[in-house]
Amino acid sequence: MSIFDTFARPPCAETLSWRLIEADPDTGTVRVAMEGKPAFCNPGGTIQGGFVAAMLDDTLGPTILVKSNGTHYCATIDLHVSYLAPARPGTFTGVGRIVQMGKTIAFLEGELFDADNRCVARATASARVIPTTNVPRA
Repeated sequence: MSIFDTFARPPCAETLSWRLIEADPDTGTVRVAMEGKPAFCNPGGTIQGGFVAAMLDDTLGPTILVKSNGTHYCATIDLHVSYLAPARPGTFTGVGRIVQMGKTIAFLEGELFDADNRCVARATASARVIPTTNVPRA
């Protein structure tokens, strides 16, 4: 059982087929898996950049929940994505970590890897740290 089992699963996680691989509460690092579906593709047959950004955002955000042991989550303030290679439909692994976390703001970074372990995109973000008092529970 993980901290994620105590909260209701958001619809965006369902859309991306989000699942936790591993989490380290000491560092706030997470590894997650997501599915890049053919429905996410642009006319060129690659995953549209907005979906890649969403996968990275759903990689970075959970780091705060893990690090705080479920007492806080975050809302993205800004997200900078560098697209490094075409993302084709399939399974992706996101690795996210906390660079620095204060009482109200956190700085995050992470990468998104395809099934061949090729880094297709990386991101940095700043996020507002928010108590989970009003977050729906499972």
